[in-house]
This record gives sequence, structure tokens and C-alpha cells, in this order.
Amino acid sequence: FPTRRPLSGSIRGDRTGEEQEVAVAHKCDARRHAGHRPRAEVFDGKSKDSKATGTPAARLVLSFGTRPPISVQLDADGSGSGGSAMVGGAAGAGGGGGGSGDASPPVPPQPLDDGGGGSGSGSGGGRGTWKHAAFHVATTIATPAAYAPLPFALASLGWPLGVCSLVGGTFATWYSSLLVASLWRWNGETHTSYRLLANSIFGTWGYWFITFFQQVASLGNNIAIQIAAGSSLKAVYKYFQKDGNLTLQEFIVFFGAFELLLSQLPNIHSLRWVNALCTFSTIGFAGTAIGMTIYNGVKINRMSINYRLQGSNSLKIFKAFNALGTIAFSFGDAMLPEIQSTVREPVKKNMFKGVSAAYGVIVLTYWQLAFSGYWAFGSTVEPYILSSFTVPEWAIVMANIFAVIQILGCFQIYCRPTYGYFEEVMTSKSMGSHLCISSRLRRLIFTLAYMAFITVTAAALPFFSDFVSICGAVGFTPLDFVFPAIAFLKAGRLPVTPTLRLLVQTVNIAIATWFSIVAVLGCIGAVRFIVMDIKTYRFFYDM
Repeated sequence: FPTRRPLSGSIRGDRTGEEQEVAVAHKCDARRHAGHRPRAEVFDGKSKDSKATGTPAARLVLSFGTRPPISVQLDADGSGSGGSAMVGGAAGAGGGGGGSGDASPPVPPQPLDDGGGGSGSGSGGGRGTWKHAAFHVATTIATPAAYAPLPFALASLGWPLGVCSLVGGTFATWYSSLLVASLWRWNGETHTSYRLLANSIFGTWGYWFITFFQQVASLGNNIAIQIAAGSSLKAVYKYFQKDGNLTLQEFIVFFGAFELLLSQLPNIHSLRWVNALCTFSTIGFAGTAIGMTIYNGVKINRMSINYRLQGSNSLKIFKAFNALGTIAFSFGDAMLPEIQSTVREPVKKNMFKGVSAAYGVIVLTYWQLAFSGYWAFGSTVEPYILSSFTVPEWAIVMANIFAVIQILGCFQIYCRPTYGYFEEVMTSKSMGSHLCISSRLRRLIFTLAYMAFITVTAAALPFFSDFVSICGAVGFTPLDFVFPAIAFLKAGRLPVTPTLRLLVQTVNIAIATWFSIVAVLGCIGAVRFIVMDIKTYRFFYDM
């Protein structure tokens, strides 16, 4: 709780299989909690006392009268050795500008092994350095699914508008990311997710507003990148088995099965080495793709390339709308506060460095691939740039392998908001219930259902560019462009100097207004092309 003493618990584990023996010694100044003495419940255990010992235990819930309870996941290392942890309050994390009582959003669980400070605890972040933050940010933004459609987006807009949109989008989203990072610790609290930050600034409606768009962004992104991963796996397979009969849908299922295994890892910080590998794969993919683009561009008869917009006037307009959504998707990052919660002190400084380093990689690679891809193939460039390449085959295989490796980590980053929300809901519903399912079993059941939904959708509707555009327009544009600008103004974090204050206000209002228009136009274009593709192709079409 902000301005209140934290709850301190000594957690000792000696685990055999699924069993844990947990001893919790509470230290709490009850007067600081409006006279409500805490009641502790260890689910899957037997004790109901505030100095409780339960065996075996899975979750500790602390209640303060009418205040939202605190739920803490008890999870030992499995090493058999003792350990200790500080249990920070999660209740009230969504306070500030919002509703309370029955209308309050679910209280998120605070994993002890998360490495990120709990919301509202007033403590610092996690264990990650700015380099880890850069790995996570680069992994979530600079994916093959973000790189691949950029030349196609430029071909739909033409050189002048395409270049302006790409460069403007780069700087706008970098600026917006810094705004979000500066609000991570605000109003005496730390906010470990977009939802909690929105709840603190805008109230309960902000929580649910952001929850909707974050889920749209996460689900849409993972459908799009699973289609991209399946396409890359199929391309590698066809190189070695030219007469092979495996379909795109089968490779989408293979990829989904592997992601189900990775989904059992507990949190983002546990993926740091995966994401480090993914960041290097991003650079490898971008370098290989840029090299092949230039190589193929030189091989092509340049007289046959044209840069005129294709189709009727109405088709040109809808393609331009669709391209705006595609560019917004390419800069999508629905996980900044969650990433920041894994960063050590000084959190804000380290996050600024991590974001800026990640955008350095983005500028060096996005622009080169987008411009060289459009230059090489002109208006005939494919929505997935790798499909435009013909030679050399070994380089095409290498680029596709880089793409699959990178998407492995990106997928995990984007499924975490959905997993986190599920944990919040399940924790809220389990309060006071004596029926407890193992946290691992619960995670397995939910992740299995989630992966089944994503995999079936991607296999049934393998329209990569359509999902990219609608996800960018409906999911990422509100999250990454509109919300940060408005939230920063609402929070009152403006400079003291009048001139600088006016400049920040003008820039933020301009970004929020323009990208609100982009969201509407991009959605219109994407929906039109999805309808057209459904009419053209059957479900589960092997593209």
C-alpha cells in the first residue's frame, strides 16, 4: 500500500513434488489499515490464522476488512533450501482516479519470483538491467511479422506518404513509449500493467477500456505472427522436401504446440534469455532480408519495376487505409509497464535507456528493409516480403529460420497480458473458496484453451496482412499512440516552463487526434479486405 508499511513474510520451502511447507510470519501495523487487522488464508492448507502455517500451500490471501484482498503466489525454488521474500500489497493498485467496491477490477496476484515490484508497494522494480529491457522491447516490436509487411504498406501509399508515415510513426511511438515509462511510478504507486496504470489515472472505466484493447492487440498479434511462423516453417520444409505434402495448417499446429510448452514458464523475466536470442535473431532476420532485397533488386530488370499505385480509385483508398493499420502494427507494444516491472532501480532511467536502445535497432532495420523492399519490387511486392524473394535459396531458408526463432519469444510476450488477466479473475473468484486447483494445472488448462483458440483461428483464416492491419488499427493504435498522450496530460506531468509546457500539450494532442483517425481508417480498410478474402478463399486454405 502506498505510504503504508509493507507486509513482510518469511517464506521457507521444502518441496517434494507438488507439496510445500510454508511458514508465514506477518508483520503488520493494523492501525495503518483503518483498524482492520489482517486475516490470512492459505489455500490448499489448513490454517486460517494471521500467524498461519499451512501444508501443502499454493496461495496466501490477506484480507483487510472491506479493502480488496491481497493474493500472493507461494512458489519455492524447488532447491530445498530456505529463502525469504517481501510480500508487497497488491490491493489498491488500481486506486487513484477510479471506482471502488463492487465495480473494482480484479486484484492481480503478485508472484514472489516475478522479479518485479508489486503495484502500489512503493518498492522498486525487478532484477533486469536496461539491456534486458531493450531485449524485451525489441522482441515485442521488431518481429518478422512487423518487418515483413512494411514494403507492401509503402507500395499501398506511394513514396511520399509512405516515407512520411513510417518516419512519423517511428518517432511518435518512441515518444509515446517514454511517456508510458515516465508514468510507471505515479501518484505514489507503481503500476505493473497498462490496466493498473489506466485505472489509476482514469478510474475503473479506464481499466476496462485498456483491458479490451490490450486483449485485442495480444490476440490479433499472436494470430498474425503464428500465421507468419507457419509460413516460414513451410518455406524451410519446401526447400528440403520440394514434393512434400504438409500444409500450412500443419505447421501452424506444430508451432502452437511448442508455444504451449513455453507458456508454462511463470513470467516475462523467466523468458529473458529466450528474448536475448530473439533479439539477435531479429537483427539476423533484418540483415538477411535487407541483403536479399538488394540482391534480388539488382537481379531484376529495373525497367519492369513501377511504383504507381495499383487498382481503381476506391481500391487505392482502401489499400491506403489498410497500410496505415499495418504501419501502426509494426510499432505495436502492448507490454511496456509489464516489461518495466522487471527492471531494477533506477527504473525510469533504465527503461528510458532500454527503450531508446531498442528503437535504435528498429530505426537501423525497419527503414532499410521498408525502403529497399519497395525499391526492389515496386508495387508488386508481396505482403510477406520473404515471399517476394527467389534467390539465393540458402539465404531464404536462413531468413525464415531467424523469423521462426524470433516469433517464438514475441508470441510469449504478447500472450502474457491474457494469462495475467486470467490469473486476476481466477484469484478473485477463489477468495474464500476451499476448492483449490494446483496453480500449474490451472495454468496448463488455460494455456491449452488459449493456444487452441489462436491455432484454430490462424489455421482457418491464414490472411496474414488482414490480421496485421486490423490488429494495428483496433489494438495497438489506441494503446501505443492515443492512450499514452492522453494519460500523460491527465496525470499532470507537464513541464513547469510555459513554452515547453505548451509544446508538450500541442504534441500530445496532435498525436492523440491523428492516430485516433488512423485507428478508424485502418479498421475500415482491414475489415473490407478480410471480407474480400473470405469470399475468395475457403476456410483452412493452404496458402
